[in-house]
Amino acid sequence: MKSELLTILNERGFIHQGTDLEALDARLTEGPLTAYIGFDATASSFHVGSLVQIMVLYWLQKTGNRPLVILGGATTKIGDPTGKDEIRKLLDDEEIDGNIKSLARAFERAVTFGKGPQDAILLNNAAWMDTINYLSFLRDVGPCFSVNRMLKLDSVRLRLERDQPLTFLEFNYMIIQAYDFLELYKTYDCLLQIGGADQWGNIINGVELVRRATRNTVFGLTTPLITTASGAKMGKTAQGAVWLNADRLSPYDYWQFWRNTEDQDVGRFLRLFTTLPLDEIKRLEGLQGAEINEAKGVLADEATAFIHGADAVKEARATAQSLFGAGAGATDALPTIALPSEGLSILDAFCQLGLTASKGEARRLIEAGGARLNDIPIQDPLLTLTSASFEDHPTVKLSAGKKRHGIVKQ
Repeated sequence: MKSELLTILNERGFIHQGTDLEALDARLTEGPLTAYIGFDATASSFHVGSLVQIMVLYWLQKTGNRPLVILGGATTKIGDPTGKDEIRKLLDDEEIDGNIKSLARAFERAVTFGKGPQDAILLNNAAWMDTINYLSFLRDVGPCFSVNRMLKLDSVRLRLERDQPLTFLEFNYMIIQAYDFLELYKTYDCLLQIGGADQWGNIINGVELVRRATRNTVFGLTTPLITTASGAKMGKTAQGAVWLNADRLSPYDYWQFWRNTEDQDVGRFLRLFTTLPLDEIKRLEGLQGAEINEAKGVLADEATAFIHGADAVKEARATAQSLFGAGAGATDALPTIALPSEGLSILDAFCQLGLTASKGEARRLIEAGGARLNDIPIQDPLLTLTSASFEDHPTVKLSAGKKRHGIVKQ
């Protein structure tokens, strides 16, 4: 690689496939370009599985290129069938708009938005899709797509092979996404679309549509789907998704997720999810034995600061010290609930704090000896927290194992 962008992406492990990497590399050496990454608004927060794409946006802008962030107000109305055996839940306009406003917060520290030549732009593809005349769209775009080829794409082929129904609505998704690329090429001179490896077929359709409609060359690039050393999908844990928004997962729990990274993943995750120099990462991943905890702490600090800011890191470290070190300290970063006047069952408390997904899971945790109240094992799954449980203290701490904690306050 000769261009700064592809050199960085390659050295840090972001590149999976490209339509013509040599030509893209040559184009990047000629000067900055505009690239886009699209995200559907299916939830109110991203989880860390989307952090790969957010980091790519950062490196795009860092190397002088202009990133376009597309939030799919239009494509979310259809639902991407990729990797799904059944149609996604269809959201109404109000839900989609609310999700878009919430999702936009994830990019605040990753890129700088503005009107300058390198400033990022946040767009909603409903802005151009909602006004399209259907018959005109079919006449202009339909001839550029072969149904024979569309049926061979993984998002369609795998659904049909498993004898799962594929609606005509979902079948249109790849055309709508491809049209986004054409619209962005015409309006912003966008030459590159980037997405996860599962989006390869959709990206190819966009590249081909631009070529057929304009006779010009654009590029596609995919990033690998990230799994942990143990084979788990990135962003999924036994406790659920690792959300980026603080209202879905506390910054402390987010920090702890990275702090608990498997030893074998530390170097790879430092490259992908931090902006540390590669020389420093090489030093950190070379640490052995108990010293690897230093590298995990750096990973947790850097990854948390990137999304939540430096103050969140300070709070997370203070909370960890208060929980695992000597003395008492602030617990503001922990998930917290208030005690109802009528009291609260211990099973409900664990569920409301997000320490367990269900009362059954909480009961099993207690029976296995993994549930604690103020660091004392809980013996009775029928225990009810009342004002007497606090012993003149304003809070009590509940723990699920050694690493997940929550606070109940009076």
